[in-house]
Amino acid sequence: MVDQVQLETFQAVVEQGSFEGAARVLHVTPSAVSQRIKALERAIGQVLVRRAKPCTATVAGEALIRFAGQVALLEKEALDQARGGTRVSIVVNADSLNTWFLPVLTQVPAATFEIHTDDQDYTADLLRSGTAMAAVTAENVAVQGCRVERLGAMRYLAIAAPGLSFESAPMIVYNRKDQLQHRFLAMVGRRPPERIHYVPAAAAFNEAIRIGLGWGTVPEQNAEPLLASGQYVQIFPGEHLDIPLYWQYWRIESALLNELTAAVRTAAVTALR
Repeated sequence: MVDQVQLETFQAVVEQGSFEGAARVLHVTPSAVSQRIKALERAIGQVLVRRAKPCTATVAGEALIRFAGQVALLEKEALDQARGGTRVSIVVNADSLNTWFLPVLTQVPAATFEIHTDDQDYTADLLRSGTAMAAVTAENVAVQGCRVERLGAMRYLAIAAPGLSFESAPMIVYNRKDQLQHRFLAMVGRRPPERIHYVPAAAAFNEAIRIGLGWGTVPEQNAEPLLASGQYVQIFPGEHLDIPLYWQYWRIESALLNELTAAVRTAAVTALR
């Protein structure tokens, strides 16, 4: 059996990034924190904390963090049935958050949400670390301790302001993790241009394209109204890139996660290909 006090101390160390920070939030001494972590590591038989700045969980520690979070969620659900309000941590790629995902949350009124955002190729990392309970991700292999469901594909079009072309305009990329433009160009047999702008916010990304800063790939939900109004043009007419998306969530019998999953599943039917 894992000692609950030791487990809470371990969570605090990882969340605060240090033994001293954990001591402050737990109202104990750093020495007490150190003793609890050493006792927990002896009980598990694995090193759980990388003693660095900041302190982070090892691979074995990440599995324990997920377990601790799952236990805490189930306990809180039970306690909150009468007084409402369980916090659910979710990581969503920026384009889903900016198009179809946010209204899903209104279908789960009993919860409060902490939303993280990252590139769809990286969102599952927060599941591995135990930071998130569920994720919209491009990863189709289930993270340990999670279930995975295919949601559909998000379709991307390469667009620019009228008068610009692939040859004449810089490429706009969300951030250095974003490979969508590069994947689109590989699909159509073109090489990336030398000039690249990085615009790491979904609304600003779309606005940068609209005002003629360069071209980029955007979800068809965002592109189609502006294509119809003439504010955008497709720089590779007839071409599109489909990115499959998946819903991964903790494999526990949580009524709240089940309700959220059902809402995500329903929304994806109409929002994705």
